[in-house]
Amino acid sequence: MYTRYGVYFTPEAAFAVRGAAWLGWDIATGKAVAQPQITGLDLHAATDRPRKYGFHATIKPPFGLQSGQTERELHGAFEALCATIKPISLGGLSVTTMGRFLALTPAGDQSDLRALAAVVVRKLDPFRAPVLEAEIARRQRVNLSPAQQENLVLWGYPYVMDQFRFHMTLTGPLKDLDAAQAAAQAHFAPIVPDSLHLDALALVGERPDGMFCEIDRIALTG
Repeated sequence: MYTRYGVYFTPEAAFAVRGAAWLGWDIATGKAVAQPQITGLDLHAATDRPRKYGFHATIKPPFGLQSGQTERELHGAFEALCATIKPISLGGLSVTTMGRFLALTPAGDQSDLRALAAVVVRKLDPFRAPVLEAEIARRQRVNLSPAQQENLVLWGYPYVMDQFRFHMTLTGPLKDLDAAQAAAQAHFAPIVPDSLHLDALALVGERPDGMFCEIDRIALTG
């Protein structure tokens, strides 16, 4: 049913609803939702690239399933892993620029978060199919650092381990970020938490149509 799998942080309740409305896709239900009309901003176009992934922060980037492995086995390993991981708290989130796109990012020290993500990447890596040479070559055309190139070869993605940065993507690349940033700040200000508790993780899948949806969301009980 799914072409790729990943592990995301996805929020609950009103924060998730607000994020789904911004992107036009509810990853929890696997359904499109109406986006708000914003003067001076084509929100549908601005969010075209991140829409398929839903409102989330990536913990283990999407991967193809290794030959001989099954979704049921991956789900079982994911559930067992969540039982070993302790919840963590992050600082409040704010709308920030990351290159040419916008994201919600936390304030403060992220060493515990980086360690959590590294554990998930490492423990579930036996389920990841090897990255094709063409994909490695495509990503290496970007100006990757030596550490990012090593991550790409070892873990299938450049921005993991010490290169990981928690972020909840809000737009694709934009020429003018000012209008989008003002709109995002206004949209999320009433609901964004002062302190974000990462107490559950979601196993997600990419459908054949390219859209991601939650397979299961499991509490961290370590």
